[in-house]
Amino acid sequence: MGEIVLAAKITHVPSMYLSEQPGEHHGCRAEAIAGHKEIARRAREAGADVAVVFDTHWLVNSGYHINGGDHFEGVYTSNELPHFIQNMAYRYDGCPELGQAIADRANHAGLRTMAHNIQSLKLEYGTLVPMRYMHMDVPDEQAFKVVSIAAWDAWHDLNDSIRFGAAVREAIEASDHKVMVLASGSLSHRFTDNNQAKENMHRWSREFDRQMDIRVVELWREGKFDEFRKMLPEYAEHCYGEGGMHDTAMLMGVLGEGYERPAEILTAPFGSSGTGQINAVFPL
Repeated sequence: MGEIVLAAKITHVPSMYLSEQPGEHHGCRAEAIAGHKEIARRAREAGADVAVVFDTHWLVNSGYHINGGDHFEGVYTSNELPHFIQNMAYRYDGCPELGQAIADRANHAGLRTMAHNIQSLKLEYGTLVPMRYMHMDVPDEQAFKVVSIAAWDAWHDLNDSIRFGAAVREAIEASDHKVMVLASGSLSHRFTDNNQAKENMHRWSREFDRQMDIRVVELWREGKFDEFRKMLPEYAEHCYGEGGMHDTAMLMGVLGEGYERPAEILTAPFGSSGTGQINAVFPL
């Protein structure tokens, strides 16, 4: 039987890659990178062989979609922020059988889902950024197989995404894999207006968003997930949730109804280009 050995909500801000480069922002995301490395260390220690990533940078307009490719390799430059991420090399194996099993389970639950094994279907940076740091300085034999799931679901219902997350859990438990599940997306996501972008590199755009993020993290620390689920639709709407916060809804489905264990905050909430970011682990 399979098992989810770690579940987390993580940042994927492109300034993490910029943080590696020489210049004025060198080291600016060291704490976020350290959070990714610690999450991966714990997952490996628990025996994880697969990383399933709910990626809010993969936009889909109809259905739920899974990138179940055999292998992913290339050099990535962000078309959104090419001055932040350019020429980033990557190479990971996939896990097509788990991707298909998730699709089968979701379809059985009445959620129209497709798993794809298409060589030209590439990974988005919501998957590539965390995988970079979760594989940094690690030998190839300790690499995770990667399954990326679209979580920028533009015309979908958050309750359906919670149900989708439950199907992900069921498929993993019926598999032969130990899996790390990552909700890759921000807290609030109101990008800074262009003419203030430089000065807000390490801030939130609005105090309202910062305060909302702080309150949400308090709820997580207190294990008050019933309350959080009730506020999630309004939180996503009024704080410009990245990808509609479908990654977070999927994570709630993975954790299950009645989940009330306090979250562990590995990287404290921080502002980045106007958005709110975090690395948080949800004990299982």
